[in-house]
Amino acid sequence: MREIEADQISNKVAELFIDAAHNLPEDVVAALQRARDSEESPLGRQILEEILENAKTAREEMIPLCQDTGTSVVFVELGQEVHIAGGDLAEAINRGVAKGYTEGFLRKSIVERPFSARKNTGDNTPAVVHLELVPGDKMKITVLPKGGGCENMSRLAILLPGQGREGVVDFVLRAVEEASGNPCPPLILGVGIGGTAEHCMSLAKKALTRRVGDPNPDPEAADLERELLEKVNALGLGPQAVGGTNTALAVHVETFPTHITALPVAVNIQCHSARLKSAEL
Repeated sequence: MREIEADQISNKVAELFIDAAHNLPEDVVAALQRARDSEESPLGRQILEEILENAKTAREEMIPLCQDTGTSVVFVELGQEVHIAGGDLAEAINRGVAKGYTEGFLRKSIVERPFSARKNTGDNTPAVVHLELVPGDKMKITVLPKGGGCENMSRLAILLPGQGREGVVDFVLRAVEEASGNPCPPLILGVGIGGTAEHCMSLAKKALTRRVGDPNPDPEAADLERELLEKVNALGLGPQAVGGTNTALAVHVETFPTHITALPVAVNIQCHSARLKSAEL
């Protein structure tokens, strides 16, 4: 059994959120550069150039990539041979979120009592935590500061099994068309297929943690990703929905077995400011 101190977790969570808010991952920057170079619309190309310039300024001057520093989403892969010493895991994560958002001067966007008082919690807690137990004696922490504009465009449908692949494609395209410019394209699309309603939504969110453009190892899912990316970009929304050939940078599909009566499909959209950072303890 290996011990990891709760304070170590808190400090790492704080560090990751500050890093994510200011430094766009290299795979996202590379995808944006490819989009800029291939964009057929002059205005779309200009917007992509400005997005890349924004990323450079944020990195060099430690200014947040976006004023909306998001909901604090945390994925934890916890080894079964790890013991958390000196505190509770959820409390350790939330202390780290509070530390990162306070010391990093990041905007606090979380309100309690969502349908009544909506008072700001003041430190961006509580985090939304996805915990997965895995073999081994290590812990991997991935933080995803998720902006409100793109998260608000999430969609879930329980299709009839007979609608099949064509129904999935139609639903995803409709979700992107309805979202239009609200999620700040070019986008990364997380698509969950299968499981139950809540698991399907979780799959779609987890799909966003994959490196941009890395295909699903399952050939059938990878083929669906290619089809969806081609058809989403053929919609012509383009960067910031001003028109163009790059509406999405990538489509990531995750699947799970489902009930004989159902075909759940979820779409979780990530904006061009695809902030994501990971570390292993």
